[in-house]
Amino acid sequence: MSDEQMRLGPFSGGRPGIEEQGISRRIITLLSDFGTEDNSVAMMKGVILGINPEVHIVDISHSIEPHCIEVGSEILSTSFHYFPRGTIHVAVVDPGVGGDRRGILVATANYFFVGPDNGIFSNLYEAPGFKWVRDLRNVNFFLEKVSSTFHGRDIFSPVAGYLSLGEDPKGFGPPIADPVKLQRAQSHVRPGGGIDGEVVYIDNFGNLITNIDTGVFENGESLAGNGKDRPIPHIEIAGATVHGLSENYQESGIVRFGAHFNGWSRLEIFFSEGRASDKLNAGRGTPIKVRFERDNS
Repeated sequence: MSDEQMRLGPFSGGRPGIEEQGISRRIITLLSDFGTEDNSVAMMKGVILGINPEVHIVDISHSIEPHCIEVGSEILSTSFHYFPRGTIHVAVVDPGVGGDRRGILVATANYFFVGPDNGIFSNLYEAPGFKWVRDLRNVNFFLEKVSSTFHGRDIFSPVAGYLSLGEDPKGFGPPIADPVKLQRAQSHVRPGGGIDGEVVYIDNFGNLITNIDTGVFENGESLAGNGKDRPIPHIEIAGATVHGLSENYQESGIVRFGAHFNGWSRLEIFFSEGRASDKLNAGRGTPIKVRFERDNS
């Protein structure tokens, strides 16, 4: 794997801070499965701007597969660290809205996160820089009338707005020690260097993004052997085999399947000028195997 295929890790310290801009000009990001066809996202922004008209609002995505907490968690965890320190991330993929799930405020060394306690922030809890989770209990930071079906507007947006004004996080509610954590499929290295993983996300181009990151790949590669006879990876998925890694989508100049490490530092399977997901009839949960073999030619 080349140096060009290495990417910044999500817990490397974050982008430069924004303290010099003043507390009121903080950034709030929004991620949801609301889509953009109706007014849901606009109402959330309206609530935030009504509390802090100076805040900057950035949309990460509103095209998360409906109700798919796992995909929302993946997209958030590969995006948040590109924002300046102090950014407040609001994530609302919330099939349990109106039920007994809690609303929470999560803090890491560099960021705040606001949303439902349904596992969408799972990637943060065991990571360097994680600090605490608070249960959003203080109704003084909610809208006066709270709908049972739109906590994104009535709870999470106003909490983010007040937080952007510098409200003490302790005032939003008590700390909790048992946030919900997703049971996420993990890739793993087999004895001798093989790797087992699966597809966790399909992007807009039909590329298959896996849970095999650069660290796992390098561990497998090193077990299989290094040096002058460095092994070649062979990636098996849905009856197809990709031999070796590409630097980009058009490296070979021909239409074919390929694999590389994408901007998330994840192994990605693509079909140049086509949709790999359709060509392979593959989706989330499709198994993937990597084996390393030396080139004896």
